Amino acid sequence: MTMKDIQNIASHVPASETRERWNQIYQDKSLGDYSIASILRSHDYLLPKSGQAVDLACGMGQNAIHLARKGLKTVAWDISDKAIHAINQYAKSHGLPLRGEVMDLLQAPLRDRHFDVILVTHYLDRGMAPDIIGALNPGGILMYQTFTREKTCEAGPNNPDFLLMPNELLHLFAPLRVLAYEENSDYGDLSRGLRNEAMLVAAKP
Repeated sequence: MTMKDIQNIASHVPASETRERWNQIYQDKSLGDYSIASILRSHDYLLPKSGQAVDLACGMGQNAIHLARKGLKTVAWDISDKAIHAINQYAKSHGLPLRGEVMDLLQAPLRDRHFDVILVTHYLDRGMAPDIIGALNPGGILMYQTFTREKTCEAGPNNPDFLLMPNELLHLFAPLRVLAYEENSDYGDLSRGLRNEAMLVAAKP
C-alpha cells in the first residue's frame, strides 16, 4: 500500500484501521528517509526563539525534530504508534525537547490546548481550522503546507477532499496575519517555485 492510497482513505475509517495502515507505511522507514518540509527550510527564521510547539500529523517526525532543534519545546502528534515510538527514541538519544504522542486528530485534541507554534504539513482537515486558530497563543505562528488541486504532476492524494482549492488556506485562516504565502499553481516556468502545494505562514494578532 502506497502513501497515496492512505491519503485517499475517507475520514470515517476507524482509527484502529487507519493506525494499522500508517504503521505499514512506516514499518521499514527511518527518520533519515525524510527531509524537512520546504516551509521550514525557507521560513524557520520566523519562528520564536522559545515556546511550545506542536506538529500535527507529524509522520516520522523530521519537522518536529527541526522545531526542537530550534529551541522549541515540541510535541509531535500522529496516529501511528510506530512513528511515535521512533520519534521518542530519537529525542531521548539526542537530548531534544521533543515528545511524541499517539493522537487521533479527529478527536479535536487542540481544544483547551495552547501553543506558540503550530505546524501542519501534508494533512488537510478543514474542520480543524477554528481549533488551530483558537489554540494559537497571541503572537503565535502557524505554518501550514499541503497539496493543492492545481497540480503539475501526480504528487499527493487524488481525492479533492484532501486537496486545497486556490487561495483556500488564506480563507481558512483569514483571522490570522499573513507573514508569507506561496501557491504557484501552473504558472510560468514549472521547473521553479513551489508546485503542487500551497504554504502559509501566519501569526495570531
